[in-house]
Amino acid sequence: MANILIGNFKDFTDRRARVVHSGGVEWAVFLLSDGSFRAIENSCPHKAGKLSEGIVCDHHVFCPLHDWKINLDDGQVQAPDHGCVTTIEVIHDEATGKVYLADDNARLKRSS
Repeated sequence: MANILIGNFKDFTDRRARVVHSGGVEWAVFLLSDGSFRAIENSCPHKAGKLSEGIVCDHHVFCPLHDWKINLDDGQVQAPDHGCVTTIEVIHDEATGKVYLADDNARLKRSS
């Protein structure tokens, strides 16, 4: 299956999320300060806070409702809290500047 175009590199702002919908899921897509992209489900496992509205620090986002710290690489909530969110691969084609969500369920990462 084809990857899903979600924008151009210039459309993204450092450490601010862009919300996209794909496959019935709302994703929060982040451009990190190191130039890499991460995408996670846009809902905290605690009280469903919109993670796209959270504060990003390094490879983590803090839920805006109760400050849960969630790893953007694997979706795991940092202890002492428990939970996880699904992540999906983001592909940045540097030649064209296009940014894609991987449209391949094998690229979904569901943490347990």
